[in-house]
Amino acid sequence: MTIWQIWLLVAAVFVVIEIFTSGFAVACFSVGCVFGAILAACDLSLTWQVVAFAIGTFLSFILIRPVVMRYLDKKTNDNHIKTNMDNIIGKTAVVTERIEGNGYGRVKIDGDDWKAQTADGAAAEVGEKVRIESFESIILTVKKL
Repeated sequence: MTIWQIWLLVAAVFVVIEIFTSGFAVACFSVGCVFGAILAACDLSLTWQVVAFAIGTFLSFILIRPVVMRYLDKKTNDNHIKTNMDNIIGKTAVVTERIEGNGYGRVKIDGDDWKAQTADGAAAEVGEKVRIESFESIILTVKKL
């Protein structure tokens, strides 16, 4: 086994370790190993290979890791977990039970009946169309159209 193959084997080990960890840190060492493997394939000395490994690792920490972490943060660290309830925001519903002023009533949307209140505290009569503005738990806040 030649030295460049060893560099690539170590890079593969780092990739496997990264799969079981988070933070995209170990993968940066894998990039450094690839840099070392390239110089080893060019028959440069071990000193140059180690320097290439250090530079490759440093550059991946500086240039690649922030981009990857931004992408991962958007996917995994969203403060608000979206649910199917989010899909009804903005849809139109029909009042099925009078919504009292500063009180509650019921609306029907997509065949489902929901407890609702108006956003401005005004009453809404049966049959009126309303738009869903938000929800808290299982109570919808609606606005008359």
